[in-house]
Amino acid sequence: MGGGTGTFIVLTGLKNYHCDLTAIVAMADDGGSTGILRDELGVLPPGDVRQCLVALATEDKVMRSLMNYRFTHGTFRGHSFGNLLLSALEKLTGNFDSAVEATSKILRIRGRVIPATLGRTHLVARVGKRTVRGQNAIHNTVLFGKLSRLYLSPSARANPKALTAIASADAIIIGPGDLYSSLIPNFLVRGIPEAIKKSRAKKILACNLMSRDVHTKNFSVADYTRVIETYLNGTVDVVLYNNMKPSIHLMKKYVREREALTRFDELPKRHAIGGSFIDKTPIARKRGDLIRRSLVRHDPKKLAAAMARIVHIPHK
Repeated sequence: MGGGTGTFIVLTGLKNYHCDLTAIVAMADDGGSTGILRDELGVLPPGDVRQCLVALATEDKVMRSLMNYRFTHGTFRGHSFGNLLLSALEKLTGNFDSAVEATSKILRIRGRVIPATLGRTHLVARVGKRTVRGQNAIHNTVLFGKLSRLYLSPSARANPKALTAIASADAIIIGPGDLYSSLIPNFLVRGIPEAIKKSRAKKILACNLMSRDVHTKNFSVADYTRVIETYLNGTVDVVLYNNMKPSIHLMKKYVREREALTRFDELPKRHAIGGSFIDKTPIARKRGDLIRRSLVRHDPKKLAAAMARIVHIPHK
């Protein structure tokens, strides 16, 4: 459960294991290409769903690359082909759920991708005396020490398929991902926190590698766990956290952006498992992308291996 790059990484790693994967994706995104399509076409946000579909695709490399291809010039500058395809299919089929199913067949995905809600909703934050509307605006707003309320407007009801998937799950993985704009929006959907709390599945939190000065200044693993459990109105069973530092070169870049490695000197009173989860592969910013993305990411193989050990699933 989540949205964005974090969920893509988890799916990429776990699809190499013998398990039935379902991605439940937050639907509050309104930044970059996704935000433009929402405003201009009135469609549901396709970006995070597209990433999950690509992660689970069994089609050839060309088709997967096509879904992520981002136009760098002209009218479509900043848009990915996959976002345009999902938006076109939503218009063609009449609803986003059908568009996701059609794209799943095109890519022959192994698993399922389910929007958390099919309601047209936006993330809203009460910050001090201000009300900030929209996931993208909230992402760039100082929340640390000022956030008093985070909610969806209008209120959104859970996709029945998401509730069914949660009820039948053996394990529920939360994160990694931006805390307030990618992870928490799932738990603001009516019915989802209750379904997770009721589920007998093992609940695993993959803690973020980095903390952002504007949202999670100096956060520890325990802090991330506390916030997740507050919005979940329940507890997680296992917390995976990174206990290794990235390269000095990358750390210098993060210092300039006022970001820092998540502290692991303070751990939650849960079963916490530390490890070296940082991907050492250099990450380049893709041409045409309208959003600044993280320079430090989880290694999908290492993260999946740790998760597989927890739930006892074999590698393919």
